[in-house]
Amino acid sequence: MTSAGGRRRWVAVGIALVAAGFAVVPGIASAVEPLDSGAAFAADGSHIDHLVQRDDRKSAVFVYSAAMNRVIELSVIRAADNSTPRPTVYLLNGAEDGIDGSGNEVSWETRTDVVDFLADQNVNVVNVLDGRYTYYTDWQSDDPMLGRNKWTTFLTQELPPVMDSALGSSGRNALAGVSMSATSALALAESAPGLYQSVGSFSGCAQTSTDPGRRYLQATVLSGGGNPWNIWGVDGSPAWTANDPSTPANLEKLRGTNLYLAAGTGANPAAAGGGQVGASSTALESTVETCTRALQSSIEDLNLPATFDYLPGGGHNWTSWQADFHNAWPGIARSLGV
Repeated sequence: MTSAGGRRRWVAVGIALVAAGFAVVPGIASAVEPLDSGAAFAADGSHIDHLVQRDDRKSAVFVYSAAMNRVIELSVIRAADNSTPRPTVYLLNGAEDGIDGSGNEVSWETRTDVVDFLADQNVNVVNVLDGRYTYYTDWQSDDPMLGRNKWTTFLTQELPPVMDSALGSSGRNALAGVSMSATSALALAESAPGLYQSVGSFSGCAQTSTDPGRRYLQATVLSGGGNPWNIWGVDGSPAWTANDPSTPANLEKLRGTNLYLAAGTGANPAAAGGGQVGASSTALESTVETCTRALQSSIEDLNLPATFDYLPGGGHNWTSWQADFHNAWPGIARSLGV
């Protein structure tokens, strides 16, 4: 059996060979190794399996998840100035986004200006390119189509220590999600209070144990070929309520977290696009607005500090989510100390 130290040495050797190989390929920068990947191991054995360096700051990073027993693809951009530890912004994509079956990427990086927008902000950026149709939660059962999903474990226990080690980060984190993952961002922060200092939730429907959020979740999973009863048991099981991020008990876990929640209002049909589960951008965002206003009422009942923003003419699309991120950034930056 290979020891943890042995695994680290072999991973470090592999990374060095990858970097050396790319050093002779024209057009691929290799002057700076952006990640200290050889030392990046979590307590359970999760670790950086390999990486491909894109330029002096950006890498495609492949992290082995012990909980899911597979490798997860990320796009990682290191802060421009890493002379001191920097915070990390984690980005989650929508139900149909990430790397599709044909290897095409649809994500924050390909659909928004987030890379340029954050270029001078001195934060690390981790864009998760896996997890389509999963709601980024821990499923009770493996799914014949979507496999083993332990995303809460991965995103709150496995990935953060690996990234903190590889990036030499400050340990302060922000999390932002859109559509499907807007709900996930809230639930993940509730699962690990204090891990994320800031949460951005754009165009989500957080009420996953009541309609319309429950049906929205089920339709999303079905659209990806998955069985929603593999998530938290059959419809109406207690785990559906326990995992609902909009319940008062769960919302209370967000106290002290900078919260920015957004939805479009009066969506412009001409701007429709990027909708999920077969619905038009306009119709879906109308439902999302209803969910968001209900969530606002619940949060206000708890006197829980949060910012709600309703984007005039906003739809269920990346153009609107880019605007949401820009609007949310000042609060996120303050929470991260940048």
